[in-house]
Amino acid sequence: MSVAPAEREKLVTAITRRILDELRAGGTGAAGAPAAGGRCADCQGGCAAHCAEKVRGAVAAGAGRVSFQGEAAAVPADLAPYIDHTLLKPDATAADIDRYCDEARRHGFAAVCFNPVWVKRAADRLKGSPVKIASVVGFPLGAHAPEIKAAEARRALRDGAREIDMVIHVGALKGGDYALVERDIAGVTEACREVGATSKVILETALLSDEEKVIACKLAQAARADFVKTSTGFGGGGATVYDVALMRETVGPRMGVKASGGVRSAEQARELIEAGATRIGASAGVAIVTAGAAGGGATHGRY
Repeated sequence: MSVAPAEREKLVTAITRRILDELRAGGTGAAGAPAAGGRCADCQGGCAAHCAEKVRGAVAAGAGRVSFQGEAAAVPADLAPYIDHTLLKPDATAADIDRYCDEARRHGFAAVCFNPVWVKRAADRLKGSPVKIASVVGFPLGAHAPEIKAAEARRALRDGAREIDMVIHVGALKGGDYALVERDIAGVTEACREVGATSKVILETALLSDEEKVIACKLAQAARADFVKTSTGFGGGGATVYDVALMRETVGPRMGVKASGGVRSAEQARELIEAGATRIGASAGVAIVTAGAAGGGATHGRY
């Protein structure tokens, strides 16, 4: 950034204090507050089940997309255009990738999201389809050299990805090497801009102080990212209403904020959207209970 280090430190401190004061005054709530929604009697803590109407409410409140990792047929047709059909498990097979692509095409999902090694296969499988392909860079630790992340992004984009979620160098941020963090992000965002792709910057908020979250958001803005994102889901913590509100206040209304990691209910998703999230990623899976066309039976899935 062009601001002198001493001036930058004063600016960040002032911004952080103002944002935290506004959040406390507004009663956003403590970080990690549980969602109001309950669990299905048969979920045994593994997921939470909520009706499709609540998910529709989250979409109406402003959600651009939600991630989904379950039975594709369980998703109501009107919610399908908001779904990112996501599979980032290390043990995913080629057959799994093909199945997810076929489900995404069949049900009209917005995108699939896979690890970079599967992007070319997905692009071939979805050729001629409106389904977008998203991938991850430096995932899940972010501990790669900036040049490696930029190269990984370019390879994924060349293979057919049009959305990239990159993980920042968390250690560099915490150590105060902000120039490295900005360069780390900029290498990926520049690669995305070259082909008109969307860039998202994962902060891993569970590992950061409030001041570090603010700094990371400002560095992502300076590097011209399209979104800031809370978590990978692998970092020991996930999205909270408090963090989303802090990020939204920091980046303003024009930049996207994606809440991901630990989102286990549609009610929690709605709270995150109301706090300022424009996309929701449910890496742990959120069960959807779909009402029958005549208001009868229900089907379970994950998004």
